[in-house]
Amino acid sequence: MFLTAALAAGILLAAPPPGPVKPGPREKCPVCGMFVAKYPDWIAGIRHRDGSRLLFDGAKDLFKFLLGLDGGAAPRSDVESIFVTDYYAVTPVDARAAFFVVGSDAYGPMGRELVPFARLEDAREFLRDHHGERVLTFAEVTAAVVKALD
Repeated sequence: MFLTAALAAGILLAAPPPGPVKPGPREKCPVCGMFVAKYPDWIAGIRHRDGSRLLFDGAKDLFKFLLGLDGGAAPRSDVESIFVTDYYAVTPVDARAAFFVVGSDAYGPMGRELVPFARLEDAREFLRDHHGERVLTFAEVTAAVVKALD
């Protein structure tokens, strides 16, 4: 619900951070509590207008948070950007413009994962090479999709 409302309101406007995101050694995923720095190739995050951020150990936990599946506090309305880490380039990309492969044989820190890519061609190649089920856009990642990964 927040995700749809945020997109409609146009509050998710800024680009992802330019280059790798460096989490602090004690920074934890707000969904699962794992230390994010241990999984730099999977980092996803939300940056707020006041400069604060939330980092997640993968796109799946990011979507759990955005879709309210984690049982925690509701996402804030002052979101400046949402990013995921491109699987091949290992650089942050705008999550709203990314493509996500579901059902592959590649596992993230929390098991089955939404594997993000900046380019559709890369997502399709990964889908073939890693026996994925399908490629989704940001808007196509629903609560049912995320729940099926657990």
